[in-house]
Amino acid sequence: MDDAAILKRRGYIMGINLGEGSYAKVKSAYSERLKFNVAVKIIDRKKAPPDFLEKFLPREIEILTVLNHRFIIKTYEIFETSDGKIYIVMELGVQGDLLEFIKTRGALQEDDARKKFHQLSSAVKYCHDMDIVHRDLKCENLLLDKDYNIKLSDFGFSKRCLRDDGGRMTLSKTFCGSAAYAAPEVLQGIPYQPKVYDIWSLGVILYIMVCGSMPYDDSNIKKMLRIQKEHRIDFPRSKRLTGECKDLIHRILQPDVNRRPRIDEILSHGWVQPKARGLFSAAIREEGETSQETEPPRTTEPVSDKNSVTKLEPQEEAQPEVKQESKPKEETLQVQVSRTLETNSLTLLGEQPNKGTVGGGSPKPPETHS
Repeated sequence: MDDAAILKRRGYIMGINLGEGSYAKVKSAYSERLKFNVAVKIIDRKKAPPDFLEKFLPREIEILTVLNHRFIIKTYEIFETSDGKIYIVMELGVQGDLLEFIKTRGALQEDDARKKFHQLSSAVKYCHDMDIVHRDLKCENLLLDKDYNIKLSDFGFSKRCLRDDGGRMTLSKTFCGSAAYAAPEVLQGIPYQPKVYDIWSLGVILYIMVCGSMPYDDSNIKKMLRIQKEHRIDFPRSKRLTGECKDLIHRILQPDVNRRPRIDEILSHGWVQPKARGLFSAAIREEGETSQETEPPRTTEPVSDKNSVTKLEPQEEAQPEVKQESKPKEETLQVQVSRTLETNSLTLLGEQPNKGTVGGGSPKPPETHS
């Protein structure tokens, strides 16, 4: 029985093809029960690699089934047929992804950025409070609903945090994510605190929201890492950002993991809390903590359509190796509205293909825990 017939029996009228990989594809569909369009990710077990089937798919599905937050893509139904096909029915990001939105319209005004960043941060807090980490936060994975609200998607690199007998969180050794959004400790191949890694990515996203460009040029990972470790952040003078906004970005993009703020600190920051902004702004001016405006200007990396992908191949303990190659093998089960703002997206573990209008997970390679 073909996909259309199977979906019809479950109450879905199949629509257009949204994306396709080597063992997965995404279709649009109309739900007769829900009375609106959805996205259906279809995974073929017969074509998928063993590691994905044994480790990553079960982890992703388990996490998708427990998530329930207004700013996270909803999963409506997951079912499997006797011939080994898995169907994941998800919310459709009707307005595409944040990356495409910024590429088309330019940087966001601070009020709009504040709203969207607060939505994203609240979704991340929800996950972190459940000891779930995303580990692939980036603009391509932030979908927009009909009212342009943020919907966090793609939990293919996500995992539940492990804790030792003393309740301390175990460090992760899986170097996953995208180079432009990856924290310095991840780029260096150092075992890292996964929640703290998510926080760095939030800082990169906020910078992109308000500047319309990348904070770092990831075409040279070694140079980018050096700039990050020096805590250098340059803002386009033309954007006229407020001191509060620059202060928050500067605090989040903190190379010292022990000084990087946690999600609750971000949500309580003066820029994120509009009522406190007046007093906070004065305090910032008084203390002179408005990021690094005294540093020599450096050209920021603009939104682009580069197709090249810088990836770090998985390493058990050693430094990740940086390579240039196209995205193969483990294809994400997502559609991609576009690969815009595509700094060299460095997928550290395996590949993710098309993503954009639908949330969900990408197949990822194995990881180790210390």
